[in-house]
Amino acid sequence: MDAKAKIEEQVGNAAVVLYMKGTPRFPQCGFSSLAVEILRRCGVAELTAIDVLADPEIRQAVKEYSDWPTIPQLYIRGEFIGGADIMREMFESGELAEKIPAEARARE
Repeated sequence: MDAKAKIEEQVGNAAVVLYMKGTPRFPQCGFSSLAVEILRRCGVAELTAIDVLADPEIRQAVKEYSDWPTIPQLYIRGEFIGGADIMREMFESGELAEKIPAEARARE
């Protein structure tokens, strides 16, 4: 499976997908750390996180797939949302929390 097909499968099979540097537990850059914190504050419990540092082919292909030059990149239900700055703006306005599907939220 080529990298683009792998990305299509990843974003198509999970409600919330974050391409990031490192892992949610151990982010490897400040922007990835910010993205994880924003998602946590939005109540995301089910997150598919893809460490682009572990797969250079995915790291390059995801930039081409989204036509977005930086990492992290957030997808919700297959829709590209944006990077850390857009996530921050959407979080501050309340728009991001509204986009998080119920199946990705923490159970109360």
